[in-house]
Amino acid sequence: MKKIDLEDRFIDFTIRISNVVDEIDSSKLGIHITGQLIRSSSSPALNYGEAQSAESRKDFVHKLKIILKELKESRICLKIIGRKPLIPNIKKLAPIMKETEELIAIIYKSIETAKSNM
Repeated sequence: MKKIDLEDRFIDFTIRISNVVDEIDSSKLGIHITGQLIRSSSSPALNYGEAQSAESRKDFVHKLKIILKELKESRICLKIIGRKPLIPNIKKLAPIMKETEELIAIIYKSIETAKSNM
């Protein structure tokens, strides 16, 4: 996958998550998860930009690990939203959950590849 394609996927991921966030109820849990999910879902796009300018292979791997951590956090937030449920139509979560899993797999593989090239 080309760098720009992945960058666009991360940006689209953030936007798609924002659409979910806009539907979350205003309960105490909803407000907390909203803030958490906004931060964790926007972090991969921003950190991917930093990874592209990494100062070393080790720095690159470190930034990818941050992306992986934030994607996993987003996944857990989405699971909480679905199980509570915090949005009216939880069926809307399926496509974004699929995208989250795909991005996790891509970044995990990228970390493994980068480590083997060190």
